[in-house]
Amino acid sequence: MTYDVCVIGSGAGAGPIIYELSKKGLKVCVLEKGEAFKRDDFSKDEIALRRDIYTPSLKDEYHTIEEFMDNKWEKFPTYETGWNFWNGSLLGGSSNFMSGFFYRLKPKDFKLYSTYGKIKGSNIVDWPISYEDMEKYYDKTEKIVGVSGEIIQYKHAEPRSSKNFPFKALDEHPITKLIDKSSKELGFSIVKTPRAIISNSLKHRSACYYSNYCGSYGCSSGAKGSSREALIIPALETSNVTIVPKAFVIKLNTSKDKKIKSAVYLTKEGTKKKIEAKLFVLAAQAVETSRLLLNSKDENFPNGVANNSGNVGKNFLSSSGGILSGKFDEKSMDLKELLTPGLFVNRAVKDFYFTKDFKGGMLEMVFEHANAIRRSNMLKWEGSNLLIGKALQDKLHNTLAKTKTLNLEIFADWTPNDNSFISVDEKYKDKYGIPVANIRIGTLKHDLEVSNFLAKKGVKLLEQMGAKDIHNDVSALPSQNLQAGGCRFGNDSKTSVLNKYCQAHEVSNLFVTDGSFMPTGGSVPYTFTIYANSFRVADFIKENYKSIISS
Repeated sequence: MTYDVCVIGSGAGAGPIIYELSKKGLKVCVLEKGEAFKRDDFSKDEIALRRDIYTPSLKDEYHTIEEFMDNKWEKFPTYETGWNFWNGSLLGGSSNFMSGFFYRLKPKDFKLYSTYGKIKGSNIVDWPISYEDMEKYYDKTEKIVGVSGEIIQYKHAEPRSSKNFPFKALDEHPITKLIDKSSKELGFSIVKTPRAIISNSLKHRSACYYSNYCGSYGCSSGAKGSSREALIIPALETSNVTIVPKAFVIKLNTSKDKKIKSAVYLTKEGTKKKIEAKLFVLAAQAVETSRLLLNSKDENFPNGVANNSGNVGKNFLSSSGGILSGKFDEKSMDLKELLTPGLFVNRAVKDFYFTKDFKGGMLEMVFEHANAIRRSNMLKWEGSNLLIGKALQDKLHNTLAKTKTLNLEIFADWTPNDNSFISVDEKYKDKYGIPVANIRIGTLKHDLEVSNFLAKKGVKLLEQMGAKDIHNDVSALPSQNLQAGGCRFGNDSKTSVLNKYCQAHEVSNLFVTDGSFMPTGGSVPYTFTIYANSFRVADFIKENYKSIISS
């Protein structure tokens, strides 16, 4: 059978495509590397069902990392360090495990080059589209995926076509009163975090029940707006969607006219199979998307599919920043209120998102993950000494039953540059014999300066709140769960992989809809923008499907 559309991946970049095209009546095949888990397969069991269960073993399928050390680039495989760039091989991808911070990019985010000029050593460019082009798709995502929150006006607030979020704000932890008071005293504006977690039931999805185990866990109520829950389940009702789980796509084959004619995949047992389709959409998350294209070499594309320009893999993005943390106890606020489980903090500072001279970022406030076993395991050490008996018991009690740690996550732009890219190396192969992705993580000094600027603001807030043991862990290292770039979109085929509709310049029936398309990432998590852009691309494909497959 030849499908109308083959979608590789099933996360945030794939869900809107599957949802929209299946409702249009197109026959859609979804190739998902992992299992097709259902809601009942998720629970909050810290031992059995952490995210690692849903990612490949690094002994079998790893990446290599290139880091600049001692004045040279050093490459090491991730199975040596445990640094895991897999974020969820299952139906719905890593959207199953997100915390659901859903911030829009702002109008200036689409034109950083025009606003601030070029940073030395950077490859910053303006986007080929504007905020106005994306606004209706942000709005659409809020309604279909489900976003809860409260609109707060502040200096850098973006324009909206809807006055309110479709779902009321989630219940808040009592510490928000202390945050709001201290922020006001410092003259900081406070933004209430919008989340892709519904506060009221919607069709087959139940409202959030405040489990205390949200980020890094699958949602057992359906409240979290994962691609699987919000988009793929409804799409399956059309009977136009075929899910092929445990299908690891290793190569895209092209025909004489330089179109994709088939996708080759391996089953879990290593058996090689093939799917044919008229149009292909690639959304395997940025690292694996570039890897697949680079590994798909043939006579049409000796350097990899859509890569005759040499741009595939370039300008990889993550998120600069790090984490600030501070401890609170009964001297800060009522202990019973402080230890209230499950409720969200839902507060951010975005006053410094833009400055006069440079692009800033934001501070997002979240409690330390609740995972009691992991936290207890870390507490067994006092320096290099192993605690046992009463000493350990007292430390556990004083930490878990008398204090709570508030983190301020720093989100700053990762500046695209020549030393941040994805490549493949024939010397390093996975258990199937396929070259693995190599991730060079070069950053600019500028990014660290911005992160330190934001950290100083965050420390002031923690101090104003009366936090103890304030730690400042600013880092230039990437957040492995935040991946973008590698297949930049743009109007010039010499400097970009995709056109403004995320259609490959060199392959007319290939689209890329995960975060790979992004030239810059903004100072927010990428998932919301990936969803919105995928809805935008879906509209283009729906309106132009016949001409695309016949061209």
